[in-house]
Amino acid sequence: MERNIDHSRPGCQDPSTMPTSEKLKTLSIELPAVSGPFGAYVPVKRVGNLIYVAGQLPMKDGKLLAIGQVPSRTSIESAKLAARQCVINALGAVHSVEGSIDKITGVVRVGVFVSSDSSFTQQPQVANGASELLLEIFGESGKHVRAAVGVNTLPLDASVEVEFIFQTN
Repeated sequence: MERNIDHSRPGCQDPSTMPTSEKLKTLSIELPAVSGPFGAYVPVKRVGNLIYVAGQLPMKDGKLLAIGQVPSRTSIESAKLAARQCVINALGAVHSVEGSIDKITGVVRVGVFVSSDSSFTQQPQVANGASELLLEIFGESGKHVRAAVGVNTLPLDASVEVEFIFQTN
């Protein structure tokens, strides 16, 4: 049964116009403080109306969510959840530099690196963990181009690393 919601009533907001920070609250997502950089680079850089976010590891509460090659040391599902955490960490990095994630108007590109066994070819399935959350948060403006690449190892033996390009006003 289709439900029609009257978004003009007080307390009701059309999800497509909901600020990103409010959308995250409805999803029970809290943004972490930015970690790093762990080298001679910056974690976030704005160029014009684009915000570039350096590769994010799946860190939560100071620990990696997934370690080692997929699928021998980390399951596809665990790696997919790790890719999702990389989105949360990227938004936290944007918030720390820009002061607000509500400035993000869309997602341009996502680059996903998956630490993979030599015969593993399902990197796109892992990358969907990031892409699906971006679509859930940003809706239509969360649609993006993407690369999903298998690599033999990642920093700290992480299973996944994800980089982003966001669009802003």
